[in-house]
Amino acid sequence: MEVIITIATDQLLPLLRLFQLVSPSLPVGAYSFSQGLEWAVEEQLINDKVTAQQWIGDVMQHSLIKLDCPILVRLYQAWGSNDVAAISHWNAVILASRETSELQTEDQHVGLALGKVLDGLGVEWQQRWGNSDVAFVTPYSLVASEWNIPVTMAITGYLWGWLENQVLGAIKLVPLGQLAGQVILFELAKAIPNYVQQIMHMQDQEIGGSLPMFAIASSRHETQYTRLFRS
Repeated sequence: MEVIITIATDQLLPLLRLFQLVSPSLPVGAYSFSQGLEWAVEEQLINDKVTAQQWIGDVMQHSLIKLDCPILVRLYQAWGSNDVAAISHWNAVILASRETSELQTEDQHVGLALGKVLDGLGVEWQQRWGNSDVAFVTPYSLVASEWNIPVTMAITGYLWGWLENQVLGAIKLVPLGQLAGQVILFELAKAIPNYVQQIMHMQDQEIGGSLPMFAIASSRHETQYTRLFRS
């Protein structure tokens, strides 16, 4: 018996757009930053699969879940209602929350690069934002809204893209084998659905946090003598 399953195109296209947005081939340069991972490896804080998974998982749980992603939700909603004041506010909050020069420089670099990509794809980023400083999550939330990507999917993609970049960095730096990297991705991705649910229920006063060793690693990486990744 032949079974025919019909899925509306409008359900698939946003998913395909999300794949494009979080693809390593997107020319924003996120792959060139390690976010302190390189220093942690040099200091032997990370030296195998177990310690790499612990470090990456902790940063995701205590940094991205507490800061980037709840702000992504608010920016997504603000773009949808054309609330310019809210967009400017949350963009300023996330940039001010970056604890090192390296982290802030990275955020602005990839944010600017994504804005240029969006202009090339017809989203008209420059017209909306101009030349003001921008965090990556700001144009990311705009294009998610413009492409009708549901906010929960946008959060999931944001976390996956960050996680994949960190694991690729660990594979090069520790070094780890390709299979070990896939195991880390497989294990840490399990928590993402629960994180998304948590993020969607966060209140404004709950946004923010500090991960001291993460900040120390990033600041020390700024002056690390030999390095593969940018500062």
